[in-house]
Amino acid sequence: MERIYLDYNASTPIADEVIAAMQPFLAGNFGNPSSGHWASELLRPSIENARNQIADTIGSKSSEIVFTGSGTEASNLAIKGLFFEDWGRPFHVITTSVEHAATLAPCRFVETLGAEVTVLPVDGTGQVDPAAVEQAIKPHTKLVSVMHAQNEVGTIQPIDEIGRLTRERGICFHVDAAQSVGKIPVDVEAMNADLLSLTGQKIYGPKGVGALYIREGVTLSPLIHGPTAHERGLRAGTECAALNVALGRACSLIQEKEMGMDDRSRLLRDRLREGLMAAFGERILLNGHVKEGLPNTLNVSFLDFTGSDLLAKCPVIAASVGSACHSGSHSVSPTLEAMGVEEKTALGAIRFSVGRYTTEDEIDEAIDVLGLVRE
Repeated sequence: MERIYLDYNASTPIADEVIAAMQPFLAGNFGNPSSGHWASELLRPSIENARNQIADTIGSKSSEIVFTGSGTEASNLAIKGLFFEDWGRPFHVITTSVEHAATLAPCRFVETLGAEVTVLPVDGTGQVDPAAVEQAIKPHTKLVSVMHAQNEVGTIQPIDEIGRLTRERGICFHVDAAQSVGKIPVDVEAMNADLLSLTGQKIYGPKGVGALYIREGVTLSPLIHGPTAHERGLRAGTECAALNVALGRACSLIQEKEMGMDDRSRLLRDRLREGLMAAFGERILLNGHVKEGLPNTLNVSFLDFTGSDLLAKCPVIAASVGSACHSGSHSVSPTLEAMGVEEKTALGAIRFSVGRYTTEDEIDEAIDVLGLVRE
């Protein structure tokens, strides 16, 4: 039986077009981009072209894009960089209880250094209420950080409305768009975003590369110190042309093919949902927002199983569970816990996420395989 990959929210395969774009910088063009001789002459223009491709994808200026080593690093630079730039003054940050650890962990870190952190609750679908954001704002609020789309359940946050609130009050707004870029439209102007994180591994690019959008006029302190010529002085270290070019090409593919932004992902996701509901009936529950959700993401709880046990019986299927097992005991996903999902229900959660290379036959096969172990 062929293996079935339904974990595109965790990581995507690298697109052939991206591999082709990287190849010249792996097999040749090996110089240092900061050097001025023949071994480096193609590197700087290629990196700047990649910066343009990323900017075009999110509606920014190329000068507002800084390359990082991952989406996690981008979010760390956004949060810690703003905190350290404001060092010595009262600093309040607002975020939500369903953020990725790439946001929550740096928020907790700056809290140990004196920042005040407000973590807002979400409703049963995983959405935060913009009114709650407004009510949480204090005179010393310097940052609001809210993800565009929740990585586990796919719920899309009311980013535009939150962005209007922060812009009106002169508060910096950071958006973690790692899961949304390439799946739904992302426009930093429409969002009123001041900072936005993205990563290569979610958009058919390689791991080990990401980017941070920094609105013109926003100043951050670097996390990595060294030569100030690199990445506007915000990320010291010799640039990796192959990875940066790859991220740019992955972004340009989004514009060329609108990968994941058409109806195809939604049709595949709905085919899977309908098939599982037919097979399991009332023994399955949906997690997340019915309407305001990523078109490729389906999070469901199987009421008579733990997610890990069910997937263990279906080893051909690659998907993510909503719980972790430690020494024989299971712990619930913090996201589902924050949404108020009952423990037994949350333990049975599995996230399925489809992508560019998913086929209808794979969806049907997955339904059949899972259906065989429903008893």
